[in-house]
Amino acid sequence: MSNVLKPLKIGVLISGSGSNLQAIIDRIAEGFLNAEIVLVISSRPDAYGLERAAKAGIPSIALNREVYKDAQAANKQIADALKEAGAEYVIMAGYMRKLTNEVLDAYPDKVVNLHPALLPSFKGAHAIEDAFNFGVKVTGITVHFANEDYDKGPIIAQRAVEVREDDTLDSLEERIHEAEHALYPEVISWLAAGRVQIDPETRTVHISD
Repeated sequence: MSNVLKPLKIGVLISGSGSNLQAIIDRIAEGFLNAEIVLVISSRPDAYGLERAAKAGIPSIALNREVYKDAQAANKQIADALKEAGAEYVIMAGYMRKLTNEVLDAYPDKVVNLHPALLPSFKGAHAIEDAFNFGVKVTGITVHFANEDYDKGPIIAQRAVEVREDDTLDSLEERIHEAEHALYPEVISWLAAGRVQIDPETRTVHISD
C-alpha cells in the first residue's frame, strides 16, 4: 500500500480580492501544499478572487445580495455546492458573511477562518484598524475553526506582527497580509497531513508532529 496521502479537497469562500486564495493556489502549484481547491464560492459577483479562480482553472460560484436575503437558504446552497464538489474542509479567505448552521453542521470542525488580529482581542470586521487605533505594540493573525459564535472558535495557530513606530494603517495592513499569506497555507498543510486535533473536552487544538 502507498503511504502517499491524497490531496485534501477544500472549498474556499471569498468576498473580495482573493489574495489569500491566491496564496493557497500558489503554494499548491509549488508543491508545498498537498491540497486541491475543488470550488470557490464568492458572496459577491464582482469579487476579483473569481478571476483568480478562473485563471487557475478552478470552478466557482458567485452569489449576490439578493440570495443572502434568506441567509439560511443561501447557506444551504453553499453547503450543497461544497458537498457536491467533494470538499472535505471549508476555508474562509476574506469571506465577509456569517456562516449559519446549514454550513457549520454539514462540516463540523472543518470550517476554518482567518482573522487579522490575535483573538480574542479585536474581533469583528475592522480588526486591523481597531488594533492600530488602540495603540497596541503587537498585533497579528489568528487561524481558527469557525463556529456559531463570531470569531470565537478553537484557535489553530497565531502569528504575531509588531506594530512599528513609523507604521501607518496601510503599512501595518501590508505586513498583516504578508503574515496571512505565509501562515494560512501552512495551517492547511497541517490539516492535509492529519496533524490537527481538537480535544473533545476542552475544545482546544493540538498540532501533532
